[in-house]
Amino acid sequence: MIKFNNIVESIPILARTLLIILFGYATSSKFLDFSNFQIQLGQSPILTAYAGWVSWGIPIVELLIVAFLSFPKYVYHAFFASYSLMIMFTTYIIIILNFSDFIPCSCGGVLEKLSWTEHMLLNVLFIAIAILGIVFTTNKNHKTKKLL
Repeated sequence: MIKFNNIVESIPILARTLLIILFGYATSSKFLDFSNFQIQLGQSPILTAYAGWVSWGIPIVELLIVAFLSFPKYVYHAFFASYSLMIMFTTYIIIILNFSDFIPCSCGGVLEKLSWTEHMLLNVLFIAIAILGIVFTTNKNHKTKKLL
Protein backbone atom coordinates (compact mmCIF):
# COMPACT_ATOMS: atom_id res chain seq x y z
CA MET A 1 0.00 0.00 0.00
CA ILE A 2 1.29 3.43 -0.94
CA LYS A 3 1.49 5.81 2.00
CA PHE A 4 0.42 9.42 1.64
CA ASN A 5 3.69 10.63 3.20
CA ASN A 6 5.70 8.80 0.53
CA ILE A 7 3.71 10.52 -2.22
CA VAL A 8 4.12 13.94 -0.59
CA GLU A 9 7.86 13.39 -0.14
CA SER A 10 8.27 12.33 -3.76
CA ILE A 11 6.58 15.45 -5.22
CA PRO A 12 9.62 17.76 -4.80
CA ILE A 13 11.93 15.06 -6.14
CA LEU A 14 9.77 14.60 -9.23
CA ALA A 15 9.45 18.39 -9.65
CA ARG A 16 13.24 18.82 -9.39
CA THR A 17 13.85 16.06 -11.92
CA LEU A 18 11.37 17.44 -14.45
CA LEU A 19 12.71 21.00 -14.14
CA ILE A 20 16.31 19.79 -14.47
CA ILE A 21 15.37 17.91 -17.63
CA LEU A 22 13.50 20.93 -19.05
CA PHE A 23 16.17 23.54 -18.33
CA GLY A 24 19.07 21.18 -19.09
CA TYR A 25 17.58 20.31 -22.47
CA ALA A 26 16.66 23.92 -23.25
CA THR A 27 20.14 25.17 -22.36
CA SER A 28 21.98 22.51 -24.31
CA SER A 29 19.83 23.06 -27.41
CA LYS A 30 20.47 26.82 -27.20
CA PHE A 31 24.23 26.36 -26.88
CA LEU A 32 24.37 23.68 -29.61
CA ASP A 33 22.76 26.08 -32.09
CA PHE A 34 23.84 29.33 -30.45
CA SER A 35 24.19 31.45 -33.59
CA ASN A 36 20.65 30.57 -34.68
CA PHE A 37 19.39 31.31 -31.15
CA GLN A 38 21.01 34.76 -31.29
CA ILE A 39 19.56 35.46 -34.74
CA GLN A 40 16.06 34.49 -33.62
CA LEU A 41 16.30 36.70 -30.53
CA GLY A 42 17.53 39.53 -32.74
CA GLN A 43 14.37 39.16 -34.83
CA SER A 44 12.13 39.59 -31.79
CA PRO A 45 10.34 42.95 -31.87
CA ILE A 46 10.74 43.20 -28.10
CA LEU A 47 14.27 41.89 -27.55
CA THR A 48 16.15 43.18 -30.61
CA ALA A 49 18.13 45.79 -28.68
CA TYR A 50 19.02 43.31 -25.94
CA ALA A 51 19.53 40.16 -28.02
CA GLY A 52 23.24 39.91 -27.25
CA TRP A 53 22.77 40.06 -23.50
CA VAL A 54 19.62 37.94 -23.48
CA SER A 55 21.19 35.25 -25.68
CA TRP A 56 23.86 34.69 -23.03
CA GLY A 57 21.72 35.51 -20.01
CA ILE A 58 18.91 33.01 -20.55
CA PRO A 59 21.07 29.88 -20.92
CA ILE A 60 23.32 30.96 -18.04
CA VAL A 61 20.29 31.48 -15.77
CA GLU A 62 18.90 28.11 -16.90
CA LEU A 63 22.24 26.45 -16.08
CA LEU A 64 22.32 28.10 -12.66
CA ILE A 65 18.79 26.86 -11.97
CA VAL A 66 19.84 23.32 -12.95
CA ALA A 67 22.83 23.59 -10.61
CA PHE A 68 20.74 24.93 -7.72
CA LEU A 69 18.09 22.25 -8.27
CA SER A 70 20.86 19.67 -7.95
CA PHE A 71 21.80 20.68 -4.40
CA PRO A 72 19.23 20.18 -1.61
CA LYS A 73 20.43 23.30 0.23
CA TYR A 74 19.34 25.51 -2.70
CA VAL A 75 16.30 23.61 -4.00
CA TYR A 76 13.69 25.85 -2.37
CA HIS A 77 15.14 28.97 -3.99
CA ALA A 78 15.68 27.15 -7.29
CA PHE A 79 11.96 26.35 -7.40
CA PHE A 80 11.22 30.08 -7.03
CA ALA A 81 13.75 30.87 -9.77
CA SER A 82 12.17 28.22 -12.02
CA TYR A 83 8.72 29.64 -11.36
CA SER A 84 9.92 33.19 -12.09
CA LEU A 85 11.68 32.25 -15.32
CA MET A 86 8.67 30.29 -16.59
CA ILE A 87 6.40 33.25 -15.76
CA MET A 88 8.74 35.53 -17.73
CA PHE A 89 8.76 33.15 -20.72
CA THR A 90 4.97 32.88 -20.62
CA THR A 91 4.52 36.65 -20.33
CA TYR A 92 6.85 37.13 -23.31
CA ILE A 93 4.79 34.68 -25.38
CA ILE A 94 1.52 36.40 -24.43
CA ILE A 95 2.93 39.82 -25.35
CA ILE A 96 4.44 38.65 -28.62
CA LEU A 97 1.25 36.82 -29.66
CA ASN A 98 -0.99 39.80 -28.92
CA PHE A 99 1.13 42.74 -30.03
CA SER A 100 3.44 41.56 -32.80
CA ASP A 101 2.91 40.82 -36.47
CA PHE A 102 6.06 38.70 -36.64
CA ILE A 103 6.44 35.90 -34.11
CA PRO A 104 9.92 34.36 -34.07
CA CYS A 105 10.50 31.24 -31.98
CA SER A 106 13.85 31.25 -30.21
CA CYS A 107 13.29 27.87 -28.60
CA GLY A 108 15.61 25.07 -29.51
CA GLY A 109 15.26 21.43 -30.40
CA VAL A 110 11.90 19.74 -29.99
CA LEU A 111 10.39 22.81 -28.31
CA GLU A 112 10.46 24.84 -31.52
CA LYS A 113 8.22 22.22 -33.13
CA LEU A 114 5.38 23.05 -30.71
CA SER A 115 2.50 25.29 -31.70
CA TRP A 116 2.07 28.45 -29.62
CA THR A 117 -0.91 26.88 -27.84
CA GLU A 118 1.12 23.78 -27.00
CA HIS A 119 3.97 26.00 -25.87
CA MET A 120 1.67 27.93 -23.55
CA LEU A 121 0.27 24.68 -22.11
CA LEU A 122 3.79 23.35 -21.55
CA ASN A 123 4.76 26.59 -19.79
CA VAL A 124 1.66 26.47 -17.57
CA LEU A 125 2.44 22.83 -16.74
CA PHE A 126 5.98 23.73 -15.67
CA ILE A 127 4.75 26.74 -13.71
CA ALA A 128 2.47 24.33 -11.82
CA ILE A 129 5.38 21.92 -11.31
CA ALA A 130 7.50 24.74 -9.85
CA ILE A 131 4.62 25.75 -7.56
CA LEU A 132 4.27 22.15 -6.36
CA GLY A 133 8.00 22.14 -5.67
CA ILE A 134 7.70 25.32 -3.62
CA VAL A 135 4.66 24.10 -1.67
CA PHE A 136 6.07 20.66 -0.87
CA THR A 137 9.63 21.69 -0.09
CA THR A 138 10.46 22.86 3.37
CA ASN A 139 13.12 25.49 3.61
CA LYS A 140 14.96 25.35 6.92
CA ASN A 141 15.86 29.04 6.59
CA HIS A 142 12.30 30.01 5.69
CA LYS A 143 10.02 30.46 8.69
CA THR A 144 6.34 29.90 8.03
CA LYS A 145 3.55 31.08 10.27
CA LYS A 146 0.96 28.59 11.35
CA LEU A 147 -2.51 29.58 10.27
CA LEU A 148 -4.24 27.99 13.27
